Amino acid sequence: MVSLESLIRTQQNNPAQQYRNCQPLNIFDSPKCERLATQAIVNRHIRFDNDALLDAKTQVIALPVILVEDDYPGWLSIDDLQALQPIEENYQATLIERQTIADRMDDVIRYALDAMKIPNEYLWGGAVGPNLDCSGLVQCSFGSQEIWMPRDAYQQEAFTETIEVDLENETSFEDALTPGDLVFFGTPEKATHVAIYLGDGEYIHSSGKDQGRNGIGIDSLIDLSHPVSENYRNQYRCCGRVMQSFCP
Repeated sequence: MVSLESLIRTQQNNPAQQYRNCQPLNIFDSPKCERLATQAIVNRHIRFDNDALLDAKTQVIALPVILVEDDYPGWLSIDDLQALQPIEENYQATLIERQTIADRMDDVIRYALDAMKIPNEYLWGGAVGPNLDCSGLVQCSFGSQEIWMPRDAYQQEAFTETIEVDLENETSFEDALTPGDLVFFGTPEKATHVAIYLGDGEYIHSSGKDQGRNGIGIDSLIDLSHPVSENYRNQYRCCGRVMQSFCP
């Protein structure tokens, strides 16, 4: 169990100290802890912003942290310090390359399909389950096979190898894509949504109410009879292939 006082003492002696969480944690996008940025599954590696930490006063309600495996920043409530334990060895990323990823892809997809079977709702910032956001589903599905991915959709797009697909040519899907490739949607400027390609033009994703769904479902780039499929087809950007695991 970690208190603010013991945390400050530890960081003064060892600024590189990392911690593990013994329960799922909410990570917020500001020190007010009002809006979720992401979540940390059990046993994530967490480090603190030392400069901010050593200036902390007892009245602060949150501290800036980095989730080490995906290098993702956020704010941790002071109340959740009790869920942290110091670790002896800091995180060392293991590079997983394309062939191993391809060998594990059936299990990546199976995780996403199994997640769909559990009652769920779309949750902005959800990365623990059962309630997930779009990139949280991708990160959890790949993470289930120890393949680390960046956290947000636009980061995942930048991390993958881009695959251009001709939406007007249905055969191009099967020619260009393999199950487990990622499909990106959004604006011309930025990816705001991501899905996992299943084959035959279909993809699985976690989508919000504003697009006509509230949770994990399967939609299509070809059959646009469902309004969710049509909505996302109009926002299509590109596809991407995961070539290696993320190493911060």
